[in-house]
Amino acid sequence: MADAVAEPAEAPAAVRHAEEVMGTVFSFDVRGGEPRAVRQALEEAVAGLHRADALFSTYREDSEVSRLARGELNLARCAPEMAEVLELAAEAERVSEGWFSTRYRGSLDPTGIVKGWSTERAARSIAAVDGVRGVSVNGGGDVQLLGTPEPHRPWRVGVSDPLRPGGLAAVISAAGVDELSVATSGTAERGAHIVDPRTGRSPVTDLVSVTVVGPRLTWVDCWATAAFAMGSRAGLAWLESLPDVEALLITAGDEVRCTGGLAARLG
Repeated sequence: MADAVAEPAEAPAAVRHAEEVMGTVFSFDVRGGEPRAVRQALEEAVAGLHRADALFSTYREDSEVSRLARGELNLARCAPEMAEVLELAAEAERVSEGWFSTRYRGSLDPTGIVKGWSTERAARSIAAVDGVRGVSVNGGGDVQLLGTPEPHRPWRVGVSDPLRPGGLAAVISAAGVDELSVATSGTAERGAHIVDPRTGRSPVTDLVSVTVVGPRLTWVDCWATAAFAMGSRAGLAWLESLPDVEALLITAGDEVRCTGGLAARLG
């Protein structure tokens, strides 16, 4: 979670909110801006999260994605967000050479990209408000950071240690950049929920978690999922090949593997 210690004499006003949606909790921390305008933008961002849930939830029989999967709708009749998300997911599948997929046990399921996309979209919509200097949106542990929480102090995100409950494996700092996101895939929080697209079953992997760091949560959330399915050796090599991406991989044997530039983001 984001951790910023305020300096009362300089710190901009903070507006915070937590919202239960998509089966998890989204936490907002907004610094700066006129409070009334910020709260209005926050309300609109929260409404957008609930709209995304209504459109993309595979647990809802009446959601557009469920109706699309059953052939009751075609893409042209869906909300414009559907085409946008499926296009992004197709790009993620291309870049990952199929390790990220919108097919889950034979059915259309783009939820692997929806939470990251929704979180990033919510953060950027609030950041567009005049006077806002920093936004952190944490969507169930995956975080989009924009700007800074206060002068001369960056956003910081603690990465949970999957083998030591309550402990931290690392602290990621957004120092020196205007936007940063952190996403983790693994088995510690949700159990074996990731699927190998080639087999439709849980991947045979030596990993317990993959944390990916980059500018946009839409992508790093996908990359963490894909790399986890690949395993530590192939996953690390692939992540090293991606521009503007760093990663921390932890194996079941408590071996830590990192991309070459991750050290610059620690702090």
